[in-house]
Amino acid sequence: MNESFGTRLRARLDAYGPLCVGIDPSPALLHAWELDDAPAGIERFSRTVVESVADVAAVVKPQSAFFERWGSRGIAVLERTIADLREAGTLVLLDAKRGDVGSTMTAYAEAYLDRGSPLAADAVTLSPYQGFGSLEGAITSAAANDAAVFVVTRTSNPESADFQRPVAGQVLAGAVAANAGHSPFGPVGLVIGATLRRLDLPLDDLNGPILAPGMGVQGATPADVARLFGPVRHAVVPSVSRAVLADPKRLRARVLRYRDECAAHLSPQTAAHL
Repeated sequence: MNESFGTRLRARLDAYGPLCVGIDPSPALLHAWELDDAPAGIERFSRTVVESVADVAAVVKPQSAFFERWGSRGIAVLERTIADLREAGTLVLLDAKRGDVGSTMTAYAEAYLDRGSPLAADAVTLSPYQGFGSLEGAITSAAANDAAVFVVTRTSNPESADFQRPVAGQVLAGAVAANAGHSPFGPVGLVIGATLRRLDLPLDDLNGPILAPGMGVQGATPADVARLFGPVRHAVVPSVSRAVLADPKRLRARVLRYRDECAAHLSPQTAAHL
């Protein structure tokens, strides 16, 4: 890889449309697919998702927790899933939400962003609640490896608002500083829930991508994403998981439907008519 994550993401969004598809092999979904809640079931589930969506989704997001719960066997499946996605050319965003300081954060960065790691993804989610400065090692590693980090900023779970709102501005300021001078996107993205009723952050100067989870089962629609993010819609990557994963026979069709609806609502032409 010689192109930055921002360059690769912009190319994928332009070619495939704005959508991130999750790989969440939860017990409930495994049972719905009539698979065993075991490493073999997780592998079958993950490979089916990869085969179904890798050529139609801009970004795919494995949820690390559902693999980790099976220890080394689950991690081995996660490694293969990441390798399969990268071989297919899909951008891989590993949803791990790691957060720590100093050498520990550097170690997380080596695990998830270093090109030589078996778990290396194109980007990883991080938690900033030990201070935005605690993410420095991961941000530095992301830039050096043509990768990115997505920092939890404003999520849509009800208990998050009072806790996150006071520090969200600091997270945004840190991201703006880290992304300065990069084009088309810097190495620091934000995670902002698509189900928020209103956006209380000025994102115009972010110069980075925005992961917007919450479509489908959580209640948000592509129209809600467009309404919420308005002027920065070009930088938004809406994410959907359970709503498309519930039925393996309809998986690809549902992904295509969400992708096309997101493209329609988030296109510059649509914005011009609002």
